[in-house]
Amino acid sequence: MKWQGGRKGGNIEDRRGMSGGTKLAFGGIGGVIVLLIGLFMGGDPGLLLQQMQGAGGLTTEQGEYQSTPEEDRLMEFSEIVLTSTDEVWTHLFKQAGQNYQKPTLLVYTNAHETGGCGVGQSAFGPFYCPADQKVYLDLSFNRELNTKFGAKGEFALAYVIAHEVGHHIQNLTGVLGQTNAMRSKMREREYNKISVMTELQADFYAGVWAHYVNKLTSIELTYDDIVEGMQAAAAVGDDHIQERTQGYANPESFTHGSSQQRMYWFKKGYESGDLNAGNTFNDPSLQ
Repeated sequence: MKWQGGRKGGNIEDRRGMSGGTKLAFGGIGGVIVLLIGLFMGGDPGLLLQQMQGAGGLTTEQGEYQSTPEEDRLMEFSEIVLTSTDEVWTHLFKQAGQNYQKPTLLVYTNAHETGGCGVGQSAFGPFYCPADQKVYLDLSFNRELNTKFGAKGEFALAYVIAHEVGHHIQNLTGVLGQTNAMRSKMREREYNKISVMTELQADFYAGVWAHYVNKLTSIELTYDDIVEGMQAAAAVGDDHIQERTQGYANPESFTHGSSQQRMYWFKKGYESGDLNAGNTFNDPSLQ
């Protein structure tokens, strides 16, 4: 993946260290946490709420944050990738006669208040908040991708960012509003299927971005990078995570899709580049 020296200009907020000393309380956000859409846990608000209740609260200390050279490299990488998503989606929206509203990538450490989705913390993994149209990322997740999930290579993090931007596309098109409205009207097991469809479509959109990268952006990809993307998608499949954490997989509890499904939809987006091919909600295999 060739990205060094690539174009910058994405909307980036650097909130590492959370300077200013902010006290964040985890209680009382059960009603809004459903709007927080994450890479592998955001679709399960019950799990997130349990984690937050167990944590109790978090206070960050006043002080200047000292970044590492590796963090600075990842920060530059993330901005270049975000800029490339802006370029691709601006082009595709323009083709459809629409203006693209660019999201913001907010980079933080440990925990951060969102603009309408409660408090996110790095344990959730990267996530998107529709209320403020921001993608939240703790750069330490890159290490987890490599060590905990076995997703190697630089493109794994690029896939993660592109997936969260995929949720932004869903927000702009009204999909997230529609699916969230369904939550209170359906049983958990039924809504899990809707959640899976939502996440797989975000994977598809990440693949669409990859399809256009070499044509429209300053980043250059090879097919080896795409393989890394599929491996990253597989690494955060519900079955892979459940088997690693509890020893078995329960398909009825899946909220993001299996490893095979996540690879399939990412690859489909990459190979087709056709937004009309990504309607996961009408796919018979997902009903």
